Amino acid sequence: MRALLVRLSLGSFLAVLLAESCFAQKALTWQEVRDKFEAANPTLRAGQIGIDESKAQEITAYLRPNPNLTLSTDGTQVAPFEGVWRPLAGTQYSPLFSYLHERQHKRELRLESAQKTTGIAVSSQADLERTLVFTLRTAFVQTLQQKAIFQLAKENLSYYDHVLDLNRERYKAGAIAQVDIDRLELQRVTYESDLQTAEVNLRTAKIQLLTLLNDRTPVEQFDVAGPFDFSAQIAPLDDIRQMALDTRPDLRAALQAADKAKTDHVLAIANGSTDPTFGTWYTYNPSFNNPFAHQTLGASVSVPLRIFDRNQGEKRRTQLDIDRNQKLAEATRAQVFSDVDSAYATIKSTVVRLQPYKDRYLAQASRVRETIAFSYGHGAASLLDFLSAQADYRAVQVSYLNLVASYLNAANQLNLAVGREVIP
Repeated sequence: MRALLVRLSLGSFLAVLLAESCFAQKALTWQEVRDKFEAANPTLRAGQIGIDESKAQEITAYLRPNPNLTLSTDGTQVAPFEGVWRPLAGTQYSPLFSYLHERQHKRELRLESAQKTTGIAVSSQADLERTLVFTLRTAFVQTLQQKAIFQLAKENLSYYDHVLDLNRERYKAGAIAQVDIDRLELQRVTYESDLQTAEVNLRTAKIQLLTLLNDRTPVEQFDVAGPFDFSAQIAPLDDIRQMALDTRPDLRAALQAADKAKTDHVLAIANGSTDPTFGTWYTYNPSFNNPFAHQTLGASVSVPLRIFDRNQGEKRRTQLDIDRNQKLAEATRAQVFSDVDSAYATIKSTVVRLQPYKDRYLAQASRVRETIAFSYGHGAASLLDFLSAQADYRAVQVSYLNLVASYLNAANQLNLAVGREVIP
C-alpha cells in the first residue's frame, strides 16, 4: 500500500512537471519578436509580393514587337476554263512578313523605367517595414511597461500585507485603535485595484503584440523580455541627421522617383519618333506570260507620317513630372530633418527628467517609506504620515516606470526618424 502511494505521488509530480513544460514558453526578446514579425506579418508579405509583381513588369517592358505574317491568295477560277475545271491552275500565292522596328532605344528605355519602378517599390517596402516596426516596437515597449507596473503592484500589495499583518498584531496587543486598523485595511483596496488594473493592461498589451505577429498563442503562454531602462548616452544630433539622410527609405524612394521621371521624359521623346515597318514577301503567280517569271520577291518600308502627333502632351507632362518629383524630394528631405530634430529633443528632455529619479527620488521614496513605517510601528509617526509615505512611494515608482516607457517610446520614435536602430 505504501509503495502504491509513493508511485501515485511520483506520477502526480511528473504530470504536474509535464503540464508546466507544455504551457511554459520562453520569453521572446526584441530581436526574436522582430524576426517573427518579419516572417509572419501579412502586410509585409503582401508588400513583398508587390515587389515581385514589379519585377514581372520588367519582363513585359523589354519585350520586342511581334512580327506579322500575312497569307493572301488571288486568281482562283470560279468557272470552267475551255470546258476543263481547273480551279487552282491560275491561283496566285503571296505570303508577307513584316516587322515594326522601334527607334531611339524605346525598348531599352522601357526596361530602364520598369527597373526604376522596381527600385521605388523596394524602397517603399522598406519604408512600410520601418513604420510597421515602429508600431511593433511601441507594442513591445507597452508590454514591458505593463509587466513592470504589474510587478510593482504585486510588490506593493505584498509589502502592504506584511505591514498590515504587523499592525494586526499591534491591534491585538492594544497598541493601536480599531479605527486605525480599519483605515489600514480599507487602504488595501487601492493596492488590490492597482494589481487588477495592471493585470488587465498587461493582458491587453500582449493581445496587441500577438495581433501584429499574426500569432494565435494563448495570452497566458506568451511573454516577452527585454531591458526596461534608459541610457543618457546619445549620439550628436549632426551624426544622427546624416544617418537619416543616408538611411531613410522614403527619402530614397523620393529621389528614385525624381530619377525615374527623367527616364520617363526621355522615353516620351523617343515615343514621339516614327517607327518604320519593314516587310518582305514572296509571290507565286502562274498567270504571267513569261514562263520564267512565275516567282517573285519583294520588299517594302512603311513609315507613318506623324505630322500632328509627336507625343507633345506626354513630353510636356513628363517634363513637369520631373519638377514635381524634385519638389517632393525636397519636401521629404525637410521632413526627415523635422522628424529627427523633434525625436531628438523629446528623448533629451525625457533623459533630463529621468536622471533625478535614478540619482535621488527612487532612493528617497524608499527611504522615507521605510523610515515612516518603522516610526509608525513604534508609535513615533501618525497613521496619516504612514499612509502618505506609502502613497508617495507608489506615485514615485509609477512615475519612474512611465518615464522609462516614455524614453523607450522616444527612442523608438528616433529610430523611426532615422530609418534604422540608433538606440537599441
